[in-house]
Amino acid sequence: MLGPLEAWHNGTPLNLGDPQQRFVLVVLLLRANMPVSVDRFTDIVWDGKPERGGSVRNYMNRLRKTFRDAGADDVAIETTPTGYVLRVDEDRIDLLRFNRLREAARAACDPRREIELLRAAVGLRRDEFLADIDHDRIGGTDLVSPDVAYLDAVGDLAKLELESGDHRSARDRLRTAVRMDPTRQPHAELLMRALIAGGDRVAALRVFADAQAALAELGLEPGTLLRNLAARAERGEPVSSLPSRPGGFTGRGEEFAAIEAAAAAGCRVVWISGAPGVGKSGLAIEAAHRLRDRFPDGQLLVRLNGYTPNVSATTQEDALAQLLAEMVPVEQIPPTLGRKCTAYQTELYGTRRLLVLDNAESPEQVRPLIPTDPGCLAIVTSRRMGEPGVGAHLRLAPLPRAEAVELFRGLADSPRLHGKSAELDLVVKRCGYLPMSIVVTAALFRRHARWPLEHLVQLLEESGPCRTEADEVTIAARVSYRLLERPQQHMFRLFGHLPGPDLDVVGAAALVDHDIHGARALLDHLHEVCLLEEVAPERYQMLDPLKEFAAAQPPTTPTERAGALGRLLDYYLVSLSSAVGTAYPFDRAMQPASDRRCALTPVFTGQEAALGWIDAERDNLVAAIRYAANHGSRGHAWRLAVLIWRYFNTTSQMEDWIETMGLAREIVAATPDEYGQAHLLLRLTTAHNRLGRLVEARELAEQALPLWARLGDVRGEAATLCALAIPTMELGRYDQATDQLTTALAKYEQCSDLRGQAHALSTLGYINEQRGELDVALRQHEAAVPMLRQVRHTQGLAHALNNLGSVQRRLGQVDLALDNHLEAYDKAREAGDTCAEAYALNYIGNVHRSQGRLAEARHHQERAGKVAAKLSDADLRIQLYHDRGTTALAAGDLLRAWDGYQAALDLADGAGNRTHQAPAHHGLARTLHAMGKHTEAAAHWGLAETAFAALDQPEAAEVRAERAAMGCPCQAPPGSR
Repeated sequence: MLGPLEAWHNGTPLNLGDPQQRFVLVVLLLRANMPVSVDRFTDIVWDGKPERGGSVRNYMNRLRKTFRDAGADDVAIETTPTGYVLRVDEDRIDLLRFNRLREAARAACDPRREIELLRAAVGLRRDEFLADIDHDRIGGTDLVSPDVAYLDAVGDLAKLELESGDHRSARDRLRTAVRMDPTRQPHAELLMRALIAGGDRVAALRVFADAQAALAELGLEPGTLLRNLAARAERGEPVSSLPSRPGGFTGRGEEFAAIEAAAAAGCRVVWISGAPGVGKSGLAIEAAHRLRDRFPDGQLLVRLNGYTPNVSATTQEDALAQLLAEMVPVEQIPPTLGRKCTAYQTELYGTRRLLVLDNAESPEQVRPLIPTDPGCLAIVTSRRMGEPGVGAHLRLAPLPRAEAVELFRGLADSPRLHGKSAELDLVVKRCGYLPMSIVVTAALFRRHARWPLEHLVQLLEESGPCRTEADEVTIAARVSYRLLERPQQHMFRLFGHLPGPDLDVVGAAALVDHDIHGARALLDHLHEVCLLEEVAPERYQMLDPLKEFAAAQPPTTPTERAGALGRLLDYYLVSLSSAVGTAYPFDRAMQPASDRRCALTPVFTGQEAALGWIDAERDNLVAAIRYAANHGSRGHAWRLAVLIWRYFNTTSQMEDWIETMGLAREIVAATPDEYGQAHLLLRLTTAHNRLGRLVEARELAEQALPLWARLGDVRGEAATLCALAIPTMELGRYDQATDQLTTALAKYEQCSDLRGQAHALSTLGYINEQRGELDVALRQHEAAVPMLRQVRHTQGLAHALNNLGSVQRRLGQVDLALDNHLEAYDKAREAGDTCAEAYALNYIGNVHRSQGRLAEARHHQERAGKVAAKLSDADLRIQLYHDRGTTALAAGDLLRAWDGYQAALDLADGAGNRTHQAPAHHGLARTLHAMGKHTEAAAHWGLAETAFAALDQPEAAEVRAERAAMGCPCQAPPGSR
């Protein structure tokens, strides 16, 4: 009933008859195991018409026949002296099961168990309550909808998930709840907390704005908690990438005390070593959560994959890049290992940050990751010992007997343990006193409610003698594996070979070549016996020691692994193609063709659903590209990399973009596959342009161009010419860039590609704006905008409107400019393009500055800076620094102006970007002149004039005129040019 009315028996849906018969059944279900009088039926279903009593009897007989024909002998409709009663196990009715699960959750003592029960409860909801039933015909105003109870359960679950550190699960669940009722402030508050915890402050502010608007319609204002969260999102808070807190943590008091003492003493590293399954990662993560207040500047985790099966150990360079990406904009991450080390330690200096370096392969791997500042602490976990004399060392032993027994008791939670001390001792002993083995064994025992503890002891004994630590780790897994049915064993084995960190139900179905319902049943069982962890709703992960055990199990056929992973790659390829085509429909013509098929491909109803799928699968898609590249699956590798490029571009995930393209290019470069090479070179060009690597971008585009020509692909040639024109322009070669764009425009016209034509026109307009040809630029931008509206390219439209507004502002058309920038802001948010959003806010600030509204200008440009804080677009950051400098100069804030212009110049110099060097020198000259630093100003006046003249820009004459009018050392020497 938690959705459309449906009844199933043994996997087969039942035909519930006409609407009247369904109404009768609902009345019975709502009062299951309670008598309902005939009068009550006629009152509710037939509005009190007495002649309908005979109809009630007929419908009861039909329902009985339906249940009887289906073989549902455990469901009965009995006749009572006054009416009827439906006899049924209440757990078979989703509404009643939902209520019982909520009650059980409230009674649970263990937060982890409470989360498990609430997840089961909210997972029962498929849609609105009795979505296909007229509520007036089954009770009307007397009917109590469970929607409020559902929202309460979602809120209770989200609180627990947030407390455990699982902000991702809370976020995904709360989005639906907030859409159901945006005026419920507690849910909006929880969603904002989850988004802020995940670093998505912009999305948190959007939730606040939506709640504020919904409340305003009722004449209400957001409460204090909601306003405080909005303020936190505005100013930001320290990043924490810690995963969920381990539930049911038991013992380890001495170890926690040692870690806390090391932190208090200013120790820079605590090294936790021990056998697989002994609880190293769990201890480190629990300790990091407990030490949050001591390290208020952030807590970061990096997985080093030192002993993860089928996954290469994380390199020092990649680990540093991951950590730096949490602290600085991506384009500020240096390219070399040595410079990354320096930047990393510089960012840590003077802060109090805690780092969890999980699953280290060796001391050498983590050496550059250990902080040098005594205010920071790294907790390292590894199977190896750390370096002698470096930090504090904890060799983690198995749990003491008493703590092991306490852990098993808490997890098993069964009266069957009463008076069984001797048997409990044997169980934990056979588990080697290892937490992971105890967790798996307790789950097995809890699942089999009729097993006496003695039977579990016998099974553990039958697993053979323990000779090594590895044996101790796998005894519980071996027992559980042996008790699995063959399809469950198959799924378990294949999880050991996954290239990515997790798998959803549909991906698992592709992996084992099964239907989704069957795959879900297999996953549910493996999760129930603790062989899998559910990291998000219907998304599963296997812990490393179990993954090792699973991968070591012999396959049933020689091709089992290759066939399964091939199906998984096909699933990712076909699904990603569908998702990208739905999210970015304007780009379908440039998607690479593929003959791969997968019957399990999700159907995406719109952009939000498609992007949600890509968000959830991002790490798996990157891992799939790595796996395909390293295992010779060339077609999968390069097509996946090319398909995901626009997602990486829109979301500014530059490291993954560059890595995946590089891996794919390496495997394709040595082959005659010019189609793949052309696609990869084109998209790598765009990536290097975004990062400000202009020379590299130009070289890549020049390699791609002849490939597209040989393929006879006119659209590919045009796209490459546009990509080539960007670095050509930024390097100061305006005439050459104009020729490239003009040729591209003609080719786009040849293949009737409106999106491409608009892109070429908008870029030509930008060049003409730089040259001072504002009327020409205006016409080109005005031609581009309607084309983008026609093809519904929301992202491109946002950028084009920004370009148009910039020209209009310079022409004095400030009202039109402001309207276009405001629309660009809305379109950017709709498309999820934070780069275009930041540009729009910045340009809105420029319009306010041009009208003398300096406070508003500064406000909007500060907002732009916050949006752009983690983006990697070099051109955007240069523009933001420059325009903030100009606003500060107009306000007389000379130090802030100098900071802005100098930052813009540093970035432009680093990229060799001549287009931005000249205005940065000009701004510095004006600022230093106002400061009275005329000697320094004169140098920048000269550099600005020279740079503008080299670009043939009218600002060169403006600079000469400014200098000539000065009566200070800034003045140019007579006759100078």
